[in-house]
Amino acid sequence: MSNFIIKSIGGLLNTASYFSASYASNKALQLFATPRKGRYDEAQTAIVAPAEKLTYTYDNLNITVYNWKGSGKTVFLAHGWESNASRWSYLLDTLKEKDYNIYAIDAPVHGMSDGKEFNALLYSECINSVAKIIQPEVIIGHSVGGMATTFCLHNHDLPSVKKIALLGAPAHFTGVFSRYKSMMGYNKRISEGLDTIVVNRFGKTVDYFSAANFTKEFNMQGLIIHDKNDKIIPYEDALLYKENFKNSELITTEGFGHGLKDQSLSPKIIEFIDS
Repeated sequence: MSNFIIKSIGGLLNTASYFSASYASNKALQLFATPRKGRYDEAQTAIVAPAEKLTYTYDNLNITVYNWKGSGKTVFLAHGWESNASRWSYLLDTLKEKDYNIYAIDAPVHGMSDGKEFNALLYSECINSVAKIIQPEVIIGHSVGGMATTFCLHNHDLPSVKKIALLGAPAHFTGVFSRYKSMMGYNKRISEGLDTIVVNRFGKTVDYFSAANFTKEFNMQGLIIHDKNDKIIPYEDALLYKENFKNSELITTEGFGHGLKDQSLSPKIIEFIDS
């Protein structure tokens, strides 16, 4: 979506807010929570086709999970926004070579999973529902998949999980929301309306949802990987994780962008899993 179209939509909602701030704010949140892509194309389908396709249920949503069976450690992969389980293609062969028991989830409204709107808290509950059954020793989350993993482990006791890897993960929801508001050019009516909706829906203010702050309580081992020039989630978020997550290591990259899809990182991830 071009910057002109984005700003045009923001401008229309700003105008609507003078007639009904509540209507405009709800539309703004709906736009924020509705991915424009993330379903499978033909090439992506071929990546997950060899895996066993499983279906789990959370809150009447069918959540699709793929399993590449192995006799080693169980590793659970959680992709990010507007993506799906195929995004792990660059890492899958290396994980298979180690004979790990690999599971990869499709988030709500992504891949083959159900849903109409997405948020990190919903995703975290889906991750929990699956993790309780598959009992992973390691969870690897990219972007909002990392944030959702952190929310999940903050809200639920999953004793099987000994290690988590956070790749390009947002450290706090405040930053994600602020960047969205700025990108769309929303006025004060919509900005405040969005904050109010979060409180009404989740019972907490936006600044409560700090994934980095939640990691203070974690006893498992952590790996943080973040690109210094990430244009989606700023590198400062990785530093916040490192500051709070007492038993973690930070690997800083340059030139891999937000996706971090580079096979040179695979040995570092394997070393982390096996250590």
